[in-house]
Amino acid sequence: MTITIYGITTCDTVKKARVWLEGHDVAYRFHDFRADGLDAKRLDGWVSKVGWEKLLNKASTTFRELADNDKQSLDEKKAKTLMLARPTMIKRPVLEVGERVLVGFKPDVYEQAVGEK
Repeated sequence: MTITIYGITTCDTVKKARVWLEGHDVAYRFHDFRADGLDAKRLDGWVSKVGWEKLLNKASTTFRELADNDKQSLDEKKAKTLMLARPTMIKRPVLEVGERVLVGFKPDVYEQAVGEK
């Protein structure tokens, strides 16, 4: 089973997740939003599985720096457009474990997900 973790190298939560995976001898591929970008098809898949509200990190610096009119009247289409344009406003990390998509890092949730691999 392929495991991929999505995020940015400077994110502390992504660092913690990667350390956890490595400490549990879980092989994974790292996809850096800044270096590798994000395609619409993958984002659509995540949104269909976890919802755009869970993916969009309104507390992120990137989101907070948006113009007020970009933050207002958010719906799925607008949120996806924003996340594709600036993937750093996606809550990190996003972990794909086979067909499952996990958002954020919680060791107990990771334990369950990789234990099922």
